[in-house]
Amino acid sequence: MSYQHQYIDGTRIHFPLGKVVCIGRNYAEHAKELDNPVPSEPLLFIKPGSCVVPLEGGFSIPVDRGAVHYEAEIAVLIGKPLSRTPNQEEVLDAISGFAPALDLTLRDVQARLKEKGYPWEVAKAFDGACVLAPFVPGSAIEDLTDIGIRLSINGEVRQDGNSRDMLNPILPMIQHICGHFSLQPGDVLLTGTPVGVGPLSQGDELVLELVGHSRFVSRVL
Repeated sequence: MSYQHQYIDGTRIHFPLGKVVCIGRNYAEHAKELDNPVPSEPLLFIKPGSCVVPLEGGFSIPVDRGAVHYEAEIAVLIGKPLSRTPNQEEVLDAISGFAPALDLTLRDVQARLKEKGYPWEVAKAFDGACVLAPFVPGSAIEDLTDIGIRLSINGEVRQDGNSRDMLNPILPMIQHICGHFSLQPGDVLLTGTPVGVGPLSQGDELVLELVGHSRFVSRVL
């Protein structure tokens, strides 16, 4: 199924799908659960737009490349160009929406790549590796340091985090990113995952929430 940015009321967002900029290990407890050191500065990597699929209607996962882990994250949709060193007001004005998302990872593949000191792209950028829900408008969320993200699988809460626990809060994070490369309308930021990641299986029933703002039911096909 092809992907198109849209708001939760079904309105299509005219921005083209751009790159997906991800921040790794942005919650200390998640870094600890994978025995990773907590980074001293934001750990960035990029997924191509070609890996994005919609959450609604269900999604597929690879079945022949080892464990596929879910990582529930707050997604931020950029709606205006940002580059160099924007101030926080400019960053806030450029945010078009927020949504819950899944950053999918081929965990066994990633472990092998990390052992060799290789980049992670093969484990992070495969087709279907970014599962996005529709966005609530940026203006719907007043406090970016108090956004809840929750994932339940087969009726059990697996991840329940809040942006207040981010090592790099959303606005300073975007400023940092723009110090390295520009962001364009249609780009998406995945802001890190809280503790509780684990494997997905075909047939799993998921409930993914931006707590108090949006709630979606989906499944692994």
